[in-house]
Amino acid sequence: MSGVLTRTNTFTHSSIDACPNQDVDPLAINVTIRQDPLTVTLDGTAIFAISLVLMLSIHLVEPSVLAVSVGLTTGLVFIHNDYQNYLKLGPGGTPATFPGYIRINWLKLWACRDPFNPLPADPDVQPAVGVFRNKPLPYRCGLRPKVVGIAPQRQVNQFGSRECYLALRRILENHGHMNSDEVGVGTSCFEKHGLGLFARYPFNNTCQGEICHVHNSDYSMHLNLHPDDVKEVIEKGWGQRHPLTSQCLLKMPVPKQFTMVYAPRSMDELKVVCQIIEAAGYWVSAKEMKLEGLEDMM
Repeated sequence: MSGVLTRTNTFTHSSIDACPNQDVDPLAINVTIRQDPLTVTLDGTAIFAISLVLMLSIHLVEPSVLAVSVGLTTGLVFIHNDYQNYLKLGPGGTPATFPGYIRINWLKLWACRDPFNPLPADPDVQPAVGVFRNKPLPYRCGLRPKVVGIAPQRQVNQFGSRECYLALRRILENHGHMNSDEVGVGTSCFEKHGLGLFARYPFNNTCQGEICHVHNSDYSMHLNLHPDDVKEVIEKGWGQRHPLTSQCLLKMPVPKQFTMVYAPRSMDELKVVCQIIEAAGYWVSAKEMKLEGLEDMM
């Protein structure tokens, strides 16, 4: 799909020196997911032509017809801009087609209005408590990134380090190889794109036991967490609820524990993200999960 991502090759380092010990290509790669505001620019000729058409229409066309025509034109311009922004989010769980865009806008009517409001307590949930009750997360530095979209859902600033993204992929692939009797790696079941980590014997059902998946566009990720751990991730600034985790009568395509975690910008942030992935593994499999070799891969 053309025009989705703007990747700029540059010989200058990013403003955030992330994962500095990683041996990678010397070219730094900046990823930009663009969301364009609705703007209309008119030159003198266009302004004159539109003014002339409107004046003639007032005299030659019924007012109701003129009002409907102006409204439809404005609506079509808005829909075209919104659809283009939907395509620019890149591949995700919903097809990058106009029917996919219509489906997303239908789901948007039922979406979670406040992604920073934690899930309500559930006394019947198992496991009974999350991982971070005894091992709380540190606070994430700085403001939260701006996040847009539903499916796909992506952050449009504060992009993570590509070096950390590649290191995280190796960590997940290595964990799948070393623990193939319990977990596996493959294409995300939720997104149909990107690398996913799966539990072979899930205790809490997700999409084919998916624990997490990583986006190769903005380097953020989605994962499934215990409700207590969702609260900790939100309050410490590491992520937010997915819009489709709202509690409504409509059956949503993702579990209510589905959470977005922002892209790691440094080695220290990558270590915290790995802790969150381990918590996701505990929620899905009801077993402690430990990612091996984080220090070695830096």
